[in-house]
Amino acid sequence: MFSKPLLALSLAVMAFLTGCSSAEKESTYTISTETGSFDHSHATFTEVLKTHVKGAKVDYAGIKKSPAKLNAYLDTLANIKKSEYDGWSKDQKMAFLINLYNAATLKLIIDHYPVKSIKDIGSIIKGPWKQEVVRLWGKKVTLDHVEHDLLRPGFKDPRVHFAVNCASIGCPDLLNEAFQASKLDTQLDNQARAFLADTKRNRLDAKNKTLYLSSIFSWFEEDFVKKSGSVEKFVTPYFNDADRAVIQRGGLKIKNTDYDWNLNKQ
Repeated sequence: MFSKPLLALSLAVMAFLTGCSSAEKESTYTISTETGSFDHSHATFTEVLKTHVKGAKVDYAGIKKSPAKLNAYLDTLANIKKSEYDGWSKDQKMAFLINLYNAATLKLIIDHYPVKSIKDIGSIIKGPWKQEVVRLWGKKVTLDHVEHDLLRPGFKDPRVHFAVNCASIGCPDLLNEAFQASKLDTQLDNQARAFLADTKRNRLDAKNKTLYLSSIFSWFEEDFVKKSGSVEKFVTPYFNDADRAVIQRGGLKIKNTDYDWNLNKQ
């Protein structure tokens, strides 16, 4: 039999081990956030996306059930100082902001899930894009701020509209990997090509001389015009050869397809 001191010590060790086991079950996913060690591959976000994005649909219920990696990734982005960001390359900055927007949107949805549409979050006066839910450079900003004050004027690349995701069926699909500076141009081009190839949202009716395009091309027409001279000139390279020839001849009417605001959930 154990002596009383030895018995007490044994019980203490058992209690410690039990506590460790319990703590491991409840522990959160963490990422190093030391200055200079930022992972520009955004690997943790890619893990989240690979796990929960299938085709055009997102498993919001799954993310809500296991949010640790998403939360840790957002914590990492929030810990980046403006001075550190300013020292990055243009592509590193753009990839960072796109991923921040998409990750913050996922967080917004799961914080209110289940919800039928992102537009049901908030109020008419202060909808989802005007809520200060994005942690950036030591303060909270809105999704609108990230998109309209930082991404659009800062990079002047209208392909950003195919990269940021509004959690809706009508939106370009959420890429199932994080955007990365090392392949950003290819990713943006692939997103634009995939979106314009979706005939539910974009198509040419050559017979009736009508080009049907997503409302995105109407809402942000100025971005596409500034880049290419017109919406038609911007979209032309993304169509097949036959359609491209028709569009280049001109004389087409542009009509917007219906934008589906239902949640893009699995």
